[in-house]
Amino acid sequence: MFEIIFLGTSASAPSVRRGLPAQVIKHGEHRFLLDCGEGTQRQILTSGIGFKRLNNILITHNHLDHILGIGGLVSTLSRWETMDALDIYGSASALERIDALIHQVVLRNARPVMPITLYPIEPGIFFEKDELMVGAFSVQHRGADSLGYLFSEKGRRPFLPEMAEALSIPPGPWRRDLVNGQAISLPDGRIIQPDDVLGEYRPGLRVAFTGDIGDIDALGEIIDGVDLLVSEATYLEEDAAMAQQFGHLTAKQAAMFARDHQIRQLVLTHISRRYREKDVFREAAAIFANTTVARDFDAFMVKREDDSGTPGVEE
Repeated sequence: MFEIIFLGTSASAPSVRRGLPAQVIKHGEHRFLLDCGEGTQRQILTSGIGFKRLNNILITHNHLDHILGIGGLVSTLSRWETMDALDIYGSASALERIDALIHQVVLRNARPVMPITLYPIEPGIFFEKDELMVGAFSVQHRGADSLGYLFSEKGRRPFLPEMAEALSIPPGPWRRDLVNGQAISLPDGRIIQPDDVLGEYRPGLRVAFTGDIGDIDALGEIIDGVDLLVSEATYLEEDAAMAQQFGHLTAKQAAMFARDHQIRQLVLTHISRRYREKDVFREAAAIFANTTVARDFDAFMVKREDDSGTPGVEE
């Protein structure tokens, strides 16, 4: 199960109701901060999330509206000593700017009280623990060496306890080995195969974030059929020429992609102050009905709804 909390949903500059880009993604014990616009640490506190275990930061690109909050966040974490370490992932160009912000501006070349590690990443999986994989993919946005991110659960065959009970398999290591795909030998001499107690294979849930992007069609093979797509929608179609000029999407373009690539749920963010939220929603929903325009502090849960494996999204 994934939970996504939006901390900032505005484009380029904050508005009265929207902060600058930032989202928290939770999966099990893992927490990620995706982008860190100015004011993010206050949004974290207001949301009630807190800083505990929020030690993985993913950056989409090096523009200031997506990274400037890292300076204040590092300063606060250094004073409060709430983390053992801070890991920041992004493209080389993004990390170069972040490195200067942290070490030259905030710390002024002093040694940080906690290890801060900058991990330059390229397209592909860069984080894999437990049932979770996180990968990056390239996106086109004004030559900013930009990345999007795909969060994926590993697929699995569910354990069927009723079958185990019918075969009188005791709880404990026997069931664990079967879940791990290993045949077992019971004390009574019977050999039980994993196929005897495992259901049909279920692909894991997938959640994708485009970041700022000017051409989403190029991502068709990468994020086709994801359970939740978080896409920018900086412009309306009436300003499509301006969107192309500045490397952004219109709400219509995002919705058309969702419709044509079997996306289950579309959530729009990076909303410009020039438009009314209802107009952004109207343009997208006319093409792809399962669309939401995110607001600051909105939360979405992506999970399996029932034993049939049908995925669902709750707001």
